[in-house]
Amino acid sequence: MSLDGISMHPLAIELDRAITGGRIDKINQPNKQSVILSVRQPGKNYLVHISINPQNPAVHIIEKAPDNPPEPPMFCMVLRKHIETARIARVYQHSLDRIIILDMDVLAAGGQIVTKSLVVELMGKYSNIILVQDENIIDVLRRVGANSSRIRTVLPGDPYILPPIQNKMDILECSMDDVVASIKSKGELKLSKAILDTCLGFGPVTAKEAAYLAGLPHNQLVSELDDSDFSSLKSALAEISVAFKEPCGEACLVVDANQKLLATASFPLHYYINDTVVKFPTISEMLAKASSIAGSFQLPDRDRFKKLIKNELSRAQHKVDKLKDDIAAADNAEEYRIKADNLMTYQYQLKDREDATVTVTNIYSESGESISIAMDQRLSVSENVQAYYKKYDKLKRGKELLEKQLEKCLDDIKYLASIETSLEASTSLAEINDIKTELITNNILRENLKKHASVKQSQPFKFTAPDGTTILVGKNNYQNDRLTFKVSNPGDIWLHTQEIPGSHVIIRCDGDEPSEDTLLLASYLAVHFSQAANSSKVPVDYTRCRFVKKPAGAKPGFVIFTNQNTLYVTPEDEVLTPILLQAKE
Repeated sequence: MSLDGISMHPLAIELDRAITGGRIDKINQPNKQSVILSVRQPGKNYLVHISINPQNPAVHIIEKAPDNPPEPPMFCMVLRKHIETARIARVYQHSLDRIIILDMDVLAAGGQIVTKSLVVELMGKYSNIILVQDENIIDVLRRVGANSSRIRTVLPGDPYILPPIQNKMDILECSMDDVVASIKSKGELKLSKAILDTCLGFGPVTAKEAAYLAGLPHNQLVSELDDSDFSSLKSALAEISVAFKEPCGEACLVVDANQKLLATASFPLHYYINDTVVKFPTISEMLAKASSIAGSFQLPDRDRFKKLIKNELSRAQHKVDKLKDDIAAADNAEEYRIKADNLMTYQYQLKDREDATVTVTNIYSESGESISIAMDQRLSVSENVQAYYKKYDKLKRGKELLEKQLEKCLDDIKYLASIETSLEASTSLAEINDIKTELITNNILRENLKKHASVKQSQPFKFTAPDGTTILVGKNNYQNDRLTFKVSNPGDIWLHTQEIPGSHVIIRCDGDEPSEDTLLLASYLAVHFSQAANSSKVPVDYTRCRFVKKPAGAKPGFVIFTNQNTLYVTPEDEVLTPILLQAKE
C-alpha cells in the first residue's frame, strides 16, 4: 500500500528539509528490494530507507536499520563507488508523479564537483532505483529490458527517460473551477474514477477521501450530481490541496481488524470510519510503521521456506492418510484368523486347487451362519490356511508399529505448523536465520549450516499493557525456547494456545498476580500469534514459568507443563489493535 503522487509532494519536502546538505557516509542493501543511505548532518545522523517492494514502495527516514547480508550485493557496491561521501544537494518530486529524486554533489578527479542523481520510481510492481549522471543510467536495481517492456527499457548505459507524462490536471497549480469542470465533463464515470482521471497524482485513497469530504458517495455517477454537489466537491479539493502544499503533521495509516494495512496518506483520512486510523507527526514515522505492518523489508529466504514447509506438510498429511488406511486394514486382522480357523476345521472336506471360493458354516456363529472364503487356487487348502494365518499375524504385529508411525507423523505436522506460524511472525534477517538453522538441524532443509557472525541475535516482540506490565511474545521456536527458559523468571506467567501451534507468551510479573485485564490481553496475543488467529473461544493455557519443562531431546519450541489454568478467549479488536501497533523488537 504505497502513497499516491500527491501524498509524495509533502514527503519530498519533508525529506529535503531533513537531509539536504548532509553527507552520505554509508550505504547498505539489506535485501534485493531495499537500500539504506546513512546521511550525516551536524549533530544528527539520518537513515534513509528506499524500498521498491511492490506491496509497499517508499522513501522515508527510519530509526533503526535492518540487518545486512554478509556480502553486499553488486548494486550496493556500485552505489558505494559512485555516491558514498557525496553531499545531498536537494530532494524533490518530479511533477506530482510517484518519483522522488535525490541530487548529489560528488567530488570527482581533479577536484571537480559533478552531480549524480538517485531516481526512485515508486510505482507498485514497476518500482525502481536508478543511478543517473548527465541523463544517462549508471546502474539500476531492477533492470528492465526490451523483453520486459515495449514502452521503456531501463538498463545501464541507456539514456534515462522519465515515465510517460499523464494528461491530468495539477490541483496545486490549476484553478479549482477548471478542475471541477473537467470532472463534471466525465458524466458517465463514477465520482472517484472521474477524480482519478482528472487530478494528477491522485490515487484511489485520495479520490475517495475527496468524495467523502464533499459529503458524496464515491461510487455515484457524476451525471447524477447537481450544482450544490459540485460546489461541495470544489471545497473538498481546495481543502486537500492546502494539506498537500506542506507537511501538515497529521500523516496517517489505516488498518483493519486483522492488522492488514488498508491505506496510507500524508494528510488526515476520514473515509475509513469502520477501521483504525493512526496519526503520526511526520510522514516518515507513518511510513516506517506501515513498512513494519506490511513487511517491506523483504527477507530473501522467507518465501522459499514457506514453500518448503507447505510441501513438507502436504507430504506428511499424505503419509497420515496412508497410515490411517493401513491401520483400518489392520483392524480387519481378526477376519483373517476366523477364515483360517474355519479352513483348518473343514480342510479335509475340501479339495485342493479346485474352488476360487468356498462357503462353509462359520464355527463361530451361534446361529449357524455361513462364511465365504476366497481361495488361492495355486495353493493347497492347507497352504491357504497358513496364508491366512500369516496375513493375520502380519497385520496384528504391524498395527502397533503403524500406530507409532502415525503418532510421530502427527507430531511432525504440529511441529511443521509451528514453523509455518513462525515464518508469518518473522520480520528480520536474524529471525529467518533462526528458522533456517532449525530447518537444517532437523534435516528439513538440506544445506550446510553456516555461521552468521554479522547478524544480531533475534529478539521477541515486546508489548506494554495499559497498566505498564511487559508482555513478551516469541516469533519462532528458538525464540520461544530462549524466552521460556532463559529470559523469563520462574514466577512469570507463561501462556500458549492449547494444542494449537503458536508463540510462547510471557507476562513479566515475577511471582505477582497480573491484573485480569493484562492476563486477558496476553491471552489475546497468544491467540493472535497462533494458527487460531481468526478463531473464537480459543483455549489458552497459562501457568507459572517454573512449571514449564522441556523434555530431553525435544524439538525446538516443544514443552510440557503442569499446574495450568485455561481461558477461552475471543480477541477483541479494540483491545488488541492499539497494542499490536506498538510492536517493537
